[in-house]
Amino acid sequence: MILGLDCSSLLDVRAANGKFTVGGKPVEPLTYFHDEAGLDLLRLRLWVDPYDEQGRPYGGGTNDFERFLILAKEGLSKGYRILLDFHYSDFWCDPSKQILPKAWKDLNFEQLCVAFDEYTRKTLTDLKKEGIPLCAVQVGNEITNGMLWPHAHLDDVGPGKPRANYDKLSRLLTLGANAVREIYPEAKVLLHLEKSGDAATYREFFDQMVAYKVPFDVIGMSYYPYWHGKFETLFANIDSLRERYGKPIWIVETAYAFTTEMPYEDDRSQETLDAGMAFPFPRTKEGQKEFLVGLMEESERHGVEAILYWEPLWLPLPGLNWATYEGEVYTGETHKPLHNESACYCLFDYEGEATPACLAFKTNREERQ
Repeated sequence: MILGLDCSSLLDVRAANGKFTVGGKPVEPLTYFHDEAGLDLLRLRLWVDPYDEQGRPYGGGTNDFERFLILAKEGLSKGYRILLDFHYSDFWCDPSKQILPKAWKDLNFEQLCVAFDEYTRKTLTDLKKEGIPLCAVQVGNEITNGMLWPHAHLDDVGPGKPRANYDKLSRLLTLGANAVREIYPEAKVLLHLEKSGDAATYREFFDQMVAYKVPFDVIGMSYYPYWHGKFETLFANIDSLRERYGKPIWIVETAYAFTTEMPYEDDRSQETLDAGMAFPFPRTKEGQKEFLVGLMEESERHGVEAILYWEPLWLPLPGLNWATYEGEVYTGETHKPLHNESACYCLFDYEGEATPACLAFKTNREERQ
């Protein structure tokens, strides 16, 4: 099984003087994860233009092409393969938001298809010129509800019917997949959804992908148990997907909290923060380890081909927020606190010391050798 990580915020962590230790000894984390823990796949997100009109960054790693290139070259130098995660937005994409890049906001759908195709091809061609091999390419990020809204938003049309706009979504995905096939024929095309415990949604989505003849190689999932359910639900869906579509399954995002203590002030109660979420493991360092070990073991049993841990290095350092104010304006989420609520999911604690879950990767590698 392939093991990897998404550390797209790493350049910001370094700029904030983030330090990492294992057993109290300083480590460079990418080197540690590859050489000691056996991780060899590096997933990196890419935003189109993560700056406002005055050139102020949106934060969260501000992952433009130049930053992608820096991290990809470093990863390759340390032995990683690279997974390119196209968001097709200027900032975060997830099931609740798939915002058009600023440069595309006034385009009609036909014009959008041209811009989408040109952007995808230029990005891939420029990476090829830079000598960057790609193991896989995600055409969109967590596109459970479509992408590039409102054009390819999947609209509910009533019970028992597939959502509307699969024709537009499939056209965009086919353009992206064909660009990958032509420019990086060795790379796998990956379609990435969240809601990984929802078998009905996955069946609807991928039945439509098959019906519209969208070329893809891998079904990608996000799995966060506090939103997506217990292992039993996840792996029942995975077994069904493998049997129905015959495609490899990659869990391209996963994480679990090692604490409920936040490293910043927040006037919201823990009950408010936990609303609508379930926690099948304790939110402790041992609970985080129990989650990760269990996920690796069950994934091996159910034929999952890859697991990637999301942002294990995003320490709660000054200025390392999920967004700047300008980023919140772009997403329309200025009501949210700016701080990084994901720091509790790191594989290093708030002081930068490796958690037991971090060390579990190394144990897993040793047990498999």
